[in-house]
Amino acid sequence: MKKTAQLITSLILFVTFCFGGQLLAQGQNDDKTSAPYFFVKTADPNVDQLPLKSTKADVNISGVIADVTISQVYKNEGAKPLEAIYVFPTSTRAAIYGMKMVIGNRVVEAEIQEKNQARQTYETAKENGQRTSLLEQERPNVFQMNVANIMPGDEIQVVVNYTELLVPESGVYEFVYPTTVGPRFTGESNGQTSFTNTPYLKRGEMPPYEFGLNVWLSGGMPIQDVTCGTHKINTQYEGTTTANISLDPSEKNGGNRDFILQYQLAGGQIQEGLLLYEHGDENYFLMMVQPPNKVKPEDIPAREYVFIVDVSGSMHGFPLNVSKKLMRNLMTNLRPSDRFNVMLFASTSAVLAQQSLNASQENIEQAINFLGEQGGSGGTNLLSALRRALQLPRADESVSRSFVVITDGYINVEQEAFDLVRNNLDNANLFAFGIGSGVNRHLIEGLAHVGQGQPTIVTDESEANAGAEKFRKYIESPVLTRVKAQFNDFVVYDLEPSSMPDVMAERPLVFFGKYKGSANGSITVKGHSGRKKFKTTFDVASVKPDRRNAALRYLWARERIRLLDDYNNLNYDEGRVKEVTQLGLDYNLMTAYTSFVAVDKEIINKETGETVAVKQALPLPENVSDYAVGFSPAIEGVILKGINKGIFSASNLYRFFALILGVGLLLIGWRKLG
Repeated sequence: MKKTAQLITSLILFVTFCFGGQLLAQGQNDDKTSAPYFFVKTADPNVDQLPLKSTKADVNISGVIADVTISQVYKNEGAKPLEAIYVFPTSTRAAIYGMKMVIGNRVVEAEIQEKNQARQTYETAKENGQRTSLLEQERPNVFQMNVANIMPGDEIQVVVNYTELLVPESGVYEFVYPTTVGPRFTGESNGQTSFTNTPYLKRGEMPPYEFGLNVWLSGGMPIQDVTCGTHKINTQYEGTTTANISLDPSEKNGGNRDFILQYQLAGGQIQEGLLLYEHGDENYFLMMVQPPNKVKPEDIPAREYVFIVDVSGSMHGFPLNVSKKLMRNLMTNLRPSDRFNVMLFASTSAVLAQQSLNASQENIEQAINFLGEQGGSGGTNLLSALRRALQLPRADESVSRSFVVITDGYINVEQEAFDLVRNNLDNANLFAFGIGSGVNRHLIEGLAHVGQGQPTIVTDESEANAGAEKFRKYIESPVLTRVKAQFNDFVVYDLEPSSMPDVMAERPLVFFGKYKGSANGSITVKGHSGRKKFKTTFDVASVKPDRRNAALRYLWARERIRLLDDYNNLNYDEGRVKEVTQLGLDYNLMTAYTSFVAVDKEIINKETGETVAVKQALPLPENVSDYAVGFSPAIEGVILKGINKGIFSASNLYRFFALILGVGLLLIGWRKLG
């Protein structure tokens, strides 16, 4: 028996060696792996594998709006026409609204087209020998740029424009410019995207292209405490309210980590007020209201928490155990003046008490025992649980009421549940806790988005206390509750958000939408702040529409698109796809279903079909190991090159294991016959 096993092992190793040698000698025409891989420069000196020469961002921050221009310069220093493919990130809040291609003195403005049509336009132009570029969204914060027919000696500049809203936290404004996309594996997502097949440089290897960034900052109020913990910067103040910020020359290869700029305005204030913009037959506004500052403990409204806990079958075991630990941590840190309740939901729901209880030790123990009896079983129905929670009597009109949903995300959530949350933010805040090692992040993040709150994910029991602490800090100081916005002689529509959440300490209230007719009348914001009522009124007529606020149009459309994407992540709907597509076309915005394409009329590559496709190698994010792409550097010479050449493709691996299985079966049959 021992000899037979040794014989089988030897034969398998022999076949592996022989077949592996055959694979390494095989051509490069097989399907490539979808995993990221290390970049291996070609031995062909006539092909330039690094056509991206430089990438630079010019940022103009005016008040709460950042307008960003990205300039990417591609140069072919080889001897063959190239197609460059480059993956890059932007902020998840970015609204990409423009692209153009600059060739010498010629400027080619890109058109927004339906995604498949844009790809077809690009491919046709490439085949015709025209210089062309295509910008596609792979994910909301990951984009792919294709530039075709870069002729030897050509230098082509592609310019991308986007805008985003900067909302301060604790009086601190933060602008983040992502620089590189970390490794992804298709096994972690539902569908394959092309950027997962991106080559990477080795750890510590600097980007081969130059990285530049300049920020023009106009705060509207005196600026102070400008800092950047990620890059060395040079700051020049031009007066008290404006500053010019540039990268230090030593950072020309700083494209391997996100650029994070933080600053404050004098006295920790935020720039509150009203912005207006008129565009054709649509007018836009944005309102930012600073909450009451210097909040004293007695000014913080009483708090009421309804913990809505998923106890369905998928929560059995580890997720429910973590939920119990999390609940104990949250409830034992409530203030004596706080009130709470617990609702458990699966196929049906059960509630601890018909009215919220005082946060006494006795009531907390009762709640923990109520949850402790649960083992996890049955289906799930969040919608009915939310409806029941909203029907529970409220302790007081001035109380800050929050729903805390704790779930793994494997629940039956219909569009009505999102609508229920969005339209009742003035009745209850909603915070989403994701529990488990495989949380449905789309759902958790979607609930947090429509609830105007931050999602919290806990994947391990050891993270429960830290997650609870982070959550408690976020919500421990509501300074304004039961917020209402009244529009007097100012006709608004398409308001986002549709209802107002409570205002947490040092985070402003932001809402925007469209208005009809002239900018007249006033906006009044009311709420409860501790022991007193809060009220502030803005005179709309005192503010003039300004064309410099054109970003409001894109920001409104981007928010509407993001909301529709949240719904589509729950339940894919062709009607919503058409609506997002039309929004992209109407507002000239990049979406999952629209792309930018630019085509130069001149036919430059008359020998079509000779273009060499080159994927731009990305730097690994700083301090990320080579193992992030799934392989050890020790075997790079065999496996990594094999992956890069497509040698270890699915078809080859299938044939390899089929051969091993066949040999094994033959040996088993031979042994039985013997």
